[in-house]
Amino acid sequence: MAVTAAEPSQGPATPRHVAIIMDGNGRWAKNRGWPRLVGHRRGAERVKQIVRAAPDLGIGWLTVYAFSTENWKRSTEEVLGLMKIFRRYILREADGLSAEGVRMRFIGGRERLDPKLQALMAGIEARTAGNTRLNLTVAINYGGRDEILRASTRLAEKIAAGQIENPTEADFNDCLDTVGLPDPDLVIRTSGETRTSNFLPWQSAYAEYEFTPTLWPDFSPEHLAEILDRFGLRDRRFGGA
Repeated sequence: MAVTAAEPSQGPATPRHVAIIMDGNGRWAKNRGWPRLVGHRRGAERVKQIVRAAPDLGIGWLTVYAFSTENWKRSTEEVLGLMKIFRRYILREADGLSAEGVRMRFIGGRERLDPKLQALMAGIEARTAGNTRLNLTVAINYGGRDEILRASTRLAEKIAAGQIENPTEADFNDCLDTVGLPDPDLVIRTSGETRTSNFLPWQSAYAEYEFTPTLWPDFSPEHLAEILDRFGLRDRRFGGA
């Protein structure tokens, strides 16, 4: 049976889909007197560790917030540095991700990204499309409101074309960037901030949230395991009594 985004997961104590707002790279570097990009590079290394640990922790879907639609407001140096880190990550990790059974996908608007980065993204998506051990989704140039606006436009076009008469939530899900992914069961934000920052607002309607003071470069698989243990104690009723 195919997984649909409209189905909340129930039963298992381990969340099948974990989404992470990876926050704190800049502060981590600043605390050490280093440039912000050093923190971003260390954060990319942390992604590798969490990705490798996730399947053994029972996670089937992992979504990470890498670059938001608002992050373009940062300095040109930082933005260009982040794009270089993204390219390097794909190039260096392609073989490992493929060998370890990780399927990699991207969400967010791609039109503003460098064409070479877009090509790398499309290439690794195609290369790993058959993998099933872990579904890794990376949000780049992603904003929840932007996604909802784009999805609304797609849905309106389908209605105008006569493909849909009475739209449902399932029809809207099919127009989202995350089509085919289950909704997140657990959203984690590192660094102590307690905002959701425009991350998966539609998909996370029934997600559990965990805000940890740990900065992302310090967020280890052990931290993740502890959060998963706490998740298992939660009673998820999805509106029921």
